[in-house]
Amino acid sequence: MQSSREEAFSGLVEMTTMRQRRGPCFAWLGASALAIALTVGVADGASAAPGPATAPPAPAATYADLVGLAEAASIVAEVTVQSQAVVPPERAPGLAPGHARLYLETRTLRVLKGPSALGQSINYLADVPLGLKGKPPKLRKQTFVIFARPVAGQAGELQLVSPNAQLPLDATIEERARTVIAQLVAPGAPPRIGRVHDVISVAGNLAGESETQMVVDTATGAPASLTVVRRPNMDPTWGISWSEIVNPSARPPARDTIAWYRLACSLPRRLEPGAFLQSDPAGRQRAEADYQLIVDQLGPCERNLH
Repeated sequence: MQSSREEAFSGLVEMTTMRQRRGPCFAWLGASALAIALTVGVADGASAAPGPATAPPAPAATYADLVGLAEAASIVAEVTVQSQAVVPPERAPGLAPGHARLYLETRTLRVLKGPSALGQSINYLADVPLGLKGKPPKLRKQTFVIFARPVAGQAGELQLVSPNAQLPLDATIEERARTVIAQLVAPGAPPRIGRVHDVISVAGNLAGESETQMVVDTATGAPASLTVVRRPNMDPTWGISWSEIVNPSARPPARDTIAWYRLACSLPRRLEPGAFLQSDPAGRQRAEADYQLIVDQLGPCERNLH
């Protein structure tokens, strides 16, 4: 027969599964799960020597990775792991092969985004790769930056915004995270973008001269437009305007800025057939070439964390 502690742990896991089916796919456990998991699951480093870091090195987060995590998270914090408990695989739905699900109790070092009064102790689940010997890594005393959201009705409980939302903390990742957060909240930061439409390309009086304009929807409803200008014997130029004024002098956004991220990571690879205002083949072909120029010069939206 199951003990009362085992029954309680099973109940918490069942509640986790129900929350997974209703909401985000990443698991959650209640605040009391730690003490129970230490009895039922694999003990944490509190009763064993901390040992060296055994987790395989995580892939380096790209700029796009950090923006995606920071934008999805209402809380970004730096933490130190105080204790851990392994959730048994049969009670960890959605766990990827070669991973372990850990319930971590951590101490808050500093808050980069979110309420300053976050609390000294926060707990959350994290899926981590198994070590070389197939065992979960010992994370006690290790520091991380986490991207998370609060669990409703559970003080001190957080939910990571993705399985890769816990990154080893060092000076570089801290500076990069701070930079991204500041860019996202800066006045006039470009909003998320949607479809491209009302595309028109007009030829000039000289051979090889043209101007192409494209309207870009945004999540806030604010106007945005792309412009490509071609002049004889000159390289084509393009830019984006984040206002109602179409600006032929606009320039491409610098790489690793929010404007670059919005375009490189959200623009479709090709224009939709219904995006054009004109029907003449020459104009549409010119507009498609100009749009491809934009996509090529933006470069790929590289992500290492999936």
